[in-house]
Amino acid sequence: AAGKRKHVTSAEAVAPAGYTAIPVKLSEKQQSPHYLYVKEHKVREGTDTTHPPNRTLFVLNIPPYCTKACLSRLFSCCSSVQYVNVCEKPGPREKPEAPKSKFFNLKTVLGFRVAYVVFKNPAGVQAAKSLSLQGPHVISSEIHPVKTGIHKWIASYAASVVDPAELKAEVDTFMQTYDKKIAEEEAKAKKEEGIPDEEGWVKVTRKGRRPGLPRTEAASLRVLEREKRKRARKELLNFYAWQHRETKRENIAQLRKKFEEDKQRIALMRAQRKFRPY
Repeated sequence: AAGKRKHVTSAEAVAPAGYTAIPVKLSEKQQSPHYLYVKEHKVREGTDTTHPPNRTLFVLNIPPYCTKACLSRLFSCCSSVQYVNVCEKPGPREKPEAPKSKFFNLKTVLGFRVAYVVFKNPAGVQAAKSLSLQGPHVISSEIHPVKTGIHKWIASYAASVVDPAELKAEVDTFMQTYDKKIAEEEAKAKKEEGIPDEEGWVKVTRKGRRPGLPRTEAASLRVLEREKRKRARKELLNFYAWQHRETKRENIAQLRKKFEEDKQRIALMRAQRKFRPY
């Protein structure tokens, strides 16, 4: 019938060689499913320290709205998920470090991504492949809604607004740690000054005569004001063409005047050196 529509099933989905296609939908209203392609993550022993073999599932074609939490919920029906790593592209990674700052060096991966889902049990990898036989899995539900569109933009903007007090506390803590580290290095260098090492070499550290600028707001303002005045002088100097011509004319006149003065001085020096016996 003309009113009937044909939907592509998971069995009809064409997956890359070695991968299994898992159908997913953003919501129940969506009719056409999106496909995630999964396979067991296999690498040479010792080349990937983050994703253990036999317990890691490699996932391709992850849409931007599918977060770590969504993937963890999706595959938790197979086995307990230990953690999920979402990356821009596949490749070996070192063990993820805890973020040092809440406000700085935060990189967001945009567009479609890949992920490594690490299970606590090796059976989770094989069980995840059987999800292709089931119907499309819904990512956003009433219990776990996924924000998209303008709602996602509003949430992203709200998260980008920084609390000044919290930011100041983090910066102060960082500067205290940095100052402590510098003081320890200077104390260690002073203690080892003039003491030869195992090979008999003495390390000499050069210290400048002029100390660095103090890290104060007043010093920073003075430097900025000085740079501002310097730029203003450069911008206003010879702004118009007639000013440039006038400057050149004055320079030429000064050179001619200096040339005449030099000629007179040389003539006087020659006259004083003449020999007069009588």
